[in-house]
Amino acid sequence: MDFLNQILRIPLDQLPYFLITLIIAFTVHEFSHAYFANKFGDPTARLQGRVTLNPAVHFDLLGVILLLIAGFGWARPVPVNRDNFDKPRQMGIIVSAAGPLSNLLLGFLGTMIYVALSQFGILSMITNEILFNAVHNFFIIFNIMNFFLFLFNLVPLPPLDGYRLLEDIVPDHVRIKLRQVEQWSILIFLVILIIPPLRNITIEPLYTGARTIFSQFTSFFIMLFGG
Repeated sequence: MDFLNQILRIPLDQLPYFLITLIIAFTVHEFSHAYFANKFGDPTARLQGRVTLNPAVHFDLLGVILLLIAGFGWARPVPVNRDNFDKPRQMGIIVSAAGPLSNLLLGFLGTMIYVALSQFGILSMITNEILFNAVHNFFIIFNIMNFFLFLFNLVPLPPLDGYRLLEDIVPDHVRIKLRQVEQWSILIFLVILIIPPLRNITIEPLYTGARTIFSQFTSFFIMLFGG
């Protein structure tokens, strides 16, 4: 047990909440990519069984383990062939943005439910301390992690969605140059994630941003529900 506590970035007593959160967040994220790609005429993901909310087909064990021990990770990427789109750029932007936006939506809905449970006294009706703490901790972790995944995936470095968005937004001559240095961009991304000092000045601010978004939405819903 002590060994696990030393390895995991996530406190061991909070691990179940993180795992449930990641299963939901990763599944909805990848499903969103697959759904819109198929909707716009690319059957690649559908033919591989990815237009589904079954977590098993989206789960990447290594990606989840790294997220738990290093603070970053990934799900199994959805294959997208933009050549099948009628409007590759416009539809590509929507498909790429669908993943991060799905995490933003999950965080938004999760925060709304959490505040509603608190403001309407439902949470306080839970007299069992263990159950109360479990519900409270789950919603905090669920919301902050989804806001983090929203921000993290918008980073414009491959293989993240932010890079694919950048590819579809910039002019063709810039896109060609991006593809020429893409392999080096991936290396830069990995170096940032692996080296602790670099990770502290790149990844940690994203967690701070996620907590800020959660705080702002919490304040909004408290005001909305008459707190």
